[in-house]
Formats: sequence, structure tokens, C-alpha cells
Amino acid sequence: MDSIITNLFEDQLSLVEESKEQIKKAYKIDNRPWVVGYSGGKDSTVVVQLIFEAMLEMKKEELTKKIYVISSDTLVETPLIINSINQTLSRIQTEAIKQDLPIETHKVKPLYENSFWVNIIGRGYPSPNQTFRWCTDRLKIDPSNQFIKEKVSDFGEVIMVLGVREDESISRGNNIRSHSIEGNMFMRHSTLSNAYVYAPIRKFSLDDVWNYLLQCPSPWGDDNFELHKMYQDSSSGECPLVVDKSIKESAGSCGNSRFGCWVCTVVNEDKALSGFIQSGEDWMKPLLNFRNWLASIRDDRTRRMKYRMNGQTYIREVKIELDRDEVAWVIIPKKGGREKTRIKFDDYTKVPKLELASYLKENKIDLSAPEDTDFLIEYTETGLEGEEMLKYGQLGLGPYTFETRNEILQRLLAVQATVVHPNDPYYEVITKDEMKVIREIWFKEGVWEDEVSNTYRKVFAKELDFEEDNQAIISSDQISDLELLCSEYNIDLRTVKKLINLEQKFAGYKFRRGINEEITKVLKQDYLHL
Repeated sequence: MDSIITNLFEDQLSLVEESKEQIKKAYKIDNRPWVVGYSGGKDSTVVVQLIFEAMLEMKKEELTKKIYVISSDTLVETPLIINSINQTLSRIQTEAIKQDLPIETHKVKPLYENSFWVNIIGRGYPSPNQTFRWCTDRLKIDPSNQFIKEKVSDFGEVIMVLGVREDESISRGNNIRSHSIEGNMFMRHSTLSNAYVYAPIRKFSLDDVWNYLLQCPSPWGDDNFELHKMYQDSSSGECPLVVDKSIKESAGSCGNSRFGCWVCTVVNEDKALSGFIQSGEDWMKPLLNFRNWLASIRDDRTRRMKYRMNGQTYIREVKIELDRDEVAWVIIPKKGGREKTRIKFDDYTKVPKLELASYLKENKIDLSAPEDTDFLIEYTETGLEGEEMLKYGQLGLGPYTFETRNEILQRLLAVQATVVHPNDPYYEVITKDEMKVIREIWFKEGVWEDEVSNTYRKVFAKELDFEEDNQAIISSDQISDLELLCSEYNIDLRTVKKLINLEQKFAGYKFRRGINEEITKVLKQDYLHL
């Protein structure tokens, strides 16, 4: 028995030594700097630790190029994880300076204009799901790629070093192999020119990862046993640093892991937050409750506008089923496995597609209002055999209504007022900079009253210290007069506000190039011409 254990230990040491020798060889092969992705999880920790140890074993004169260790902060990271990442990056940097290693740590973040809350609350994006996962590009891929592009600009080419393993999943293994060239350590990045990928632990198994971490102490002083403890009772792994749009689907959602965004709505159940709460972190319960509420309202038609952000409308077919009593039911599916809605077909008003515009006008239906449109659009389509098929549909959903966006902000600020982070007295669920961008977006949409400040005051009973950079164009009395005039002449108020905003945007310019195109874009929105 002792000999078996000894052999296993020796095999593990052999794998580690072989990996470090390969890292040394890969490092010395050219002058291209390395950008190492660190997510705070087991695989990326192994990669950074192996590189750090390999650098310590090399001669000083061989350490000729920079190694940048970058971590992605989406601004909605699970609070305990981002704290841990911050501490680790600081320790890595401190120890690297102490050991005179060419290692720099950096944290990349999305621009506030692209943050999760600016897109949800400011622009009204529905929360992400499997078919509309807009968050990965904006929050993770784009900030990381921007850092890489800057290094490409400085050095010509870079090597991305990632903690990806072939045995993580079938799709991940197939993806790694499809980008590999036999005999070549580096894989060409599929979307970034002049960037290459190096995966030093691609052949590691899960056991190899944990054996190494628990047998080899962290060179910068972290406790790998604490990392192991974080993974206990968790059903999946870390949220990797994704830098490639072509593999973001194989990377999967991180809501089932303990290393991801606390507000992830791509999954039905957030095991990340639940795992921490079950481990005694009760202070996170308001975060989980908010996340569950946000996921629950996504497909609520009363909370969504009935046209897209560019004003485009579309019809979404509904399925009609007969029950045992020959009663027709309209079946409205819900995303993410949530229970579908069944409404009696006879309870709907049926409106022929060609009569839709007059129906909306006669019934004074506002497609941006919270009320749902309780009618079905009747239309025909030509089948494969040339036959005419009668179909029914609803107006497709667009962004959240303004009322819902304001409610999301109010509830989020209430969470901020409630949550007390045990290790970070300055913890915020939404930043002032994000609220400022939201305020600017709402202003451009014609919300001229300062609703962000009003909502903040309602929650915290104090003023939000905004500089007065976006004063309303007209007074509240004038806004009321404008609303009455638009109603009297049956003109869309939002369109008028957008045109007034355009006039302000171009005011003062001697040559107002582009204003005609901007006006045309506003006036050609689909919902105005139904």
C-alpha cells in the first residue's frame, strides 16, 4: 500500500515538474509578453502558481519579458470572491516585487456605459438567459480583450495563458483540440489577431489540480486549503476568464458555481449565492432574494415594452392547444424551464394584422406602457405546399418599461441599504458612476425629471450628490403643457421629447451635420407607423 501511495505522489511530482519545464521553455522561446487569466478559482490558481514557481527557478538574466496577471471584475461579482481576488492580486504583486520577478497584476472592468445595471436599468435590457446572454461580451470578454489589444499595440503580439483543461467538459476538450496544432505549444486566438493561447494545464485532471494545490503551498502566501473549502459542497467549478467570443457558449454560465456574478439569471437556481448562505453567510440573503425577483419578472409582459429599443415591432407566434373538452388554450412558453402560461383562446380579442394600426389608435394603446396587450394578431403564412395557414401571435417584447426600470433601481438601492459586508464597509451593489450613466440615458429618452436622484432620496432619505450637468430642458409646468398638446393632437410624446433632445444636442453648431439622419431615424420607428 505504501508503495502505491509513493508511486502516486511521484507521478504527481513528475507531472508538476514536467509542466514547469514546459512553462520555462514556452517563456524563453520568444519575446512576446504573457497575459495570464486569473479568476480566483482552482484551475487559474494552478496556472499562476506554476508560472510563479517556474520563474523563481529560472536565472534572473532569463526573465526578459513581462507577465501580466489579469482578473475580470464584472462589477457584479459574488462579494466574497472579488474580495479574495483583490487580496490575492495584491499578494502576488507584493511577492513578485520582493522576488524581483517581471510579474504585474491588473484588474479589468467593463466601462460604466456597458455595466450590468446600466444595461438593465438604464437601457431596459431584459436580464440575460441562455438565448440572450448579452452579459458575457460586455462584462468579461470586451474588457479583457481591450487589455490584450493594448498589449498587442505595444508589443506586436501577445500570448494569452489560460487555465483551461480538456477534461472539464466534452465541448471544452473539443474546442481546445480544434484550435491546436500538433507539436506547437501555442494556439492561434480565434477572434483576436496577433494573440495566441497557451494552456499549460490542458492535460491535467481534476485530481491533478487538487493534488498539486494541496501538496504545494502558495508562493505568495494564500491558503490553498481555504480555496478547497470554498469548493466543498459545490456542484460545479469556477467562472473562467473568457477572452474568446467563439468559446463563450462552451464556457457556460457561472450561476451554478461559487465563482461568478451574484445576479446571474441565466440559470434557474443560483447555487453560488445559496452555497455561501448555507455555509453561514446570512448577510447575502437580500442579494439572493433580489436576484430571484429579477429572474421572475423577465418574461412578464406587463413589464416589457412591445417594441425593440430601435422602435422595431415584431410578431411572436403563440401556440394554441385543445384540451379534452375541445376548449382552445393559448400557450405562452417561459424561458429557463419556468412554468408556461395558459389563457383561454376565447378570452382574447382577435385583430387582423392589416387592422392593427387602427385598433391601437381607436383603443389608445400605448406600446411602452406597463399594461399588456390583451389581443391576438391574426395573420396568414404560406406553407411548404403553398397553402395559406391561419396563425395567431402577440406583439414581441422589447426592453423593460421605464416603470419597471425605476422599480429595479429602487429595489436594488434598498438591498444596498440593507446589506452589510463583513469585510468591506464600502461595499456597493451599484456605484454612483453607474447611476450617473443611467440618469444620462433616461434623460436622452425624455425622462427629464431627475428620477434617479428622486429614487435615491426615497430609499436613503438624503441627496445623491450629482453635479447639475443634465438639467431639464423645460420646466415641469412646460412638460405638463407638452403632454396635453401631444394628447390633443394625437402625437407620440416620447418622439417629441427625442426630437427636442436632438435639437439640444446640435444646438450651437454652425454646421449641424448628421441631424437630418438622426431626425429620420426617430421618425421611422416601427411603432409609430403600425
